Amino acid sequence: MATYLDFEKPIEAIQKDIESAKARGDQDAVEILEKELGKEVKKTFGSLSDYQKLQLARHPDRPYALDYVRRIMENAQEIHGDRMYRDDPAILCYLGWIGGQKTVLIGEQKGRGTKHKLRRNFGMPHPEGYRKALRAVKLAEKFDIPVLMLIDTPGAYPGIGAEERGQSEAIARNLFELSGVKVPLISVVIGEGGSGGALAIGVADKLAMMRYSVFAVISPEGCSAILWNDPSKVEQATKALKITPDALKEYGLIDDIIDEPLIGAHRDMDSAAEKVKEYYLQSVRSLRELSKEELVQKRYEKLTSIGAYKENE
Repeated sequence: MATYLDFEKPIEAIQKDIESAKARGDQDAVEILEKELGKEVKKTFGSLSDYQKLQLARHPDRPYALDYVRRIMENAQEIHGDRMYRDDPAILCYLGWIGGQKTVLIGEQKGRGTKHKLRRNFGMPHPEGYRKALRAVKLAEKFDIPVLMLIDTPGAYPGIGAEERGQSEAIARNLFELSGVKVPLISVVIGEGGSGGALAIGVADKLAMMRYSVFAVISPEGCSAILWNDPSKVEQATKALKITPDALKEYGLIDDIIDEPLIGAHRDMDSAAEKVKEYYLQSVRSLRELSKEELVQKRYEKLTSIGAYKENE
């Protein structure tokens, strides 16, 4: 059964009416209701608040990394383990083909249903997950294969075991190593990009966000708890954090916004996956025009141009 958020309820009602009309064979009613549905979708999704976009980024029906793998990758072979401790199911690594382009795909996977959520640790990677991702990137570099990274995590796992095994070092190592990799790196925020958990696979030549995704240094819940000690101010925190694609594009923190279906990727996974595929292939073509030295230099310039500071006089 599809899940509908509170602001999607009018759409749900119309869709139920359409199903009922189809069941009784009333084609005229179907046509009228479909026009009404189109108007309602434009009305609802044409004026979303930042908090509503956050809800869409976390929507339980939203496509996860594995959904994209199954839709855009051919002959996908999974890469397991970090060769140090274990395999972390919260991060997926695949070698395969996307649109005729040999590709290494890395993605954070939240999981659906209690069993899979627990197995994937709700999409919160341990340090071995980031080390596995780095191992996959190094493999890609060895064979000159572009890398597509799909970001979707509330953040890196903060548990004692993760800290004991060097969570912060694993994230920092990825930031350092990815900045100098000599193959095209393309990252796409497909849902929720949270803190260092997102940054660890977010250092790239091209960083894009889906229309209804978010990217933040901290969750709005964490922000409201720290700044106001009041969980009820989550909406205010969401607006203050500027976590939507439009805001981040304006500040120059991301390169592009991928225009997923107006009604959301959770209602049309195939179209959303096709948009990601097109963006990835287009990015690879443009980046392949650069020499390896130019690629790394441009990535360095891009990373060092983010933010500003002023020394005290």
